[in-house]
Parts: sequence; structure tokens; C-alpha cells
Amino acid sequence: MAMPLRQSIKVATYLAEQKLRKRDKFPLIVELEPLFACNLKCEGCGKIQHPAGVLKQRMPVAQAVGAVLESGAPMVSIAGGEPLMHPQIDEIVRQLVARRKYVFLCTNAVLLRKKIDKFTPSPYFAFTVHIDGLRERHDESVAKEGVFDEAVEAIKEAKRRGFRVTTNSTFFNTDTPQTIIEVLNYLNDDLKVDEMMISPAYAYEKAPDQDHFLGVAQTHELFRKAFSGGSRRRWRLNHSPLFLDFLEGKVDFPCTAWAIPNYSLFGWQRPCYLMSDGYVPTYRELIEKTDWDKYGRGKDPRCDNCMAHCGYEPTAVLATMGSLKESLRAMRETVAGNRE
Repeated sequence: MAMPLRQSIKVATYLAEQKLRKRDKFPLIVELEPLFACNLKCEGCGKIQHPAGVLKQRMPVAQAVGAVLESGAPMVSIAGGEPLMHPQIDEIVRQLVARRKYVFLCTNAVLLRKKIDKFTPSPYFAFTVHIDGLRERHDESVAKEGVFDEAVEAIKEAKRRGFRVTTNSTFFNTDTPQTIIEVLNYLNDDLKVDEMMISPAYAYEKAPDQDHFLGVAQTHELFRKAFSGGSRRRWRLNHSPLFLDFLEGKVDFPCTAWAIPNYSLFGWQRPCYLMSDGYVPTYRELIEKTDWDKYGRGKDPRCDNCMAHCGYEPTAVLATMGSLKESLRAMRETVAGNRE
């Protein structure tokens, strides 16, 4: 696990505070979507399926920042749509960083080199570039040639300017252990990104391509083989060791979607950013008025093949904090990652 030590300490302190206050539900990171519009049409995404009038909307800065502050989460993942299309995205980032929130701006990087002057490097800020494979595979997943090469150049430029750069890779049933190994080796060793996040593709109901998502058994086999060569410990993966165990099928967890709530133009989304069972105007209403017990594998058929980090990474983090053995294991991997 390659999370910076300062961030690890802040998250651990935050979790300890929640325990002292005897809160059983709280946010670890907010998924903030200040727009749904995008400049690509990825096969696995359904956000751009919204009506044209919705795609033209942009969330005001005060509303975006206010939602994060309302939740109290220490971290924010800004997604969409493509956040760099928002005319005030730099101001949203600036205000959140000023409040010492750890901000990850998720982007396909097509506009990154054009917009990079709007941002300032900070230990509280990182660009998170979506990379789903090497050149041919990535360009196929985003349905446009040249995107991989542009993303690579954008990553290099951002690193050159002193920004932290992380990546997010989604893997489908068309992937093999070798394609996973190849892209993670490239990101880790050649581009030397700061952290990498990985996720099995979940059958997102609005996604145009419904044929290439992974089932649970497929996910276990795929990641067990990809990790079998020992690279799992070498790669700078931004995941708890227990979540990686979960991907391999070594442990199982219940879903804790409440720990990574989604806030968009419509409000707080029930129960997570991948499923839409309605919206509420306040974070408190989301937590207190949602029947969380009815979601998760074995409870809701829509959840049966989901192993996405938005539901299961926070469970793994909480399980880590509740175990001295796992806490020491995570600490060792964090320290080792920061030494590289």
C-alpha cells in the first residue's frame, strides 16, 4: 500500500475519532460529481446517458464544497463526467485543499495538459488518471484512438511539474492476468505514478456495454493469477492488504457503501454511485433514512457480482483498524511503499 504516511495518519486519526464518538456509519471518502458531461464515450460508463439538459449543468462551487464539509469526510474523489470540463474545477479543488481535504481529481487526461496551469501542486492534491490497459486496450475501452498516448504525456508533464499522480484501472472479463500485469508494471515501473487503484468491472445498469463485466468467481481467479508472481507487494497499489485479499477470494466482506457516499447534481445518491435508488438533499438523511441492510451480495440481486472498491474497500479498512495484526501488516506495507 503506497498511501503517503501523512495521509495514512490523518485517516487513522479520523477513524479513531469516529470510534470514540461511537458512530457506526460515517464517510471515508466522498465521491463528488460536479457534472455528468464528458468528452469521451467509454463503453463501461453510463453517466453520459443523462438528457442533454442535465449534461449542460455544472455544480456551483459553494454547493460542491458545502456537500463535502457537510459529510465531514477527510478525502474527496472528484469525478463525473470529466471534471476538467467544469469551468470552476480549479476553484473547487483550491477550496477543498485549503480545508486540508485530500482531493483526487479523476480524469481521462484528454484536457489535462491544457488545464494544468490552473492547479498548484500540494500534498493534499492528486490527479487520478483513468488507464484501463496499454495503448490498444485502453483506446478500445474509451472508444477513441490516441487517448492512451495523450494520457501518458499528461502524466509525465504533471509529474515533471511536481504533482502527485495516481491512476485508476478497471478490468473486464476480456482481461487476462497478463494484461493486468503488463499495465500495472508499466504504470509502476515506467511511468512511476505515485499510487495505483484497481477495480473489477461491475455491471453498471446504465452502461452501454453489458457483456464484459466480471462475476465474483471470475474476479477471484483473475486477480489470484495476476498476483501470483509476487508483484502485489511491489506495486504501489492504493488499497489495503485486506481488500487485495478480498479480490483474490481469500476473505469475504459485507458491503459498506455508506462509507463512500456519492454527491452529484441530483443530491446524495442511494445507495452508491453505481446504483441509483433515489436521491436525498442532505448527508444526514442519506445515512439515517436509507435501509443499508438490504444492499450487498446475497441481499439485492443487483449486487451479486459487485466487488467494487466503493462498497468493499471501506469494509477492509475498518476490518484492518479492528485488528492489531492487520493494522501492523498495513503499516509495514505503507512504510515500505514510502521508502521506494
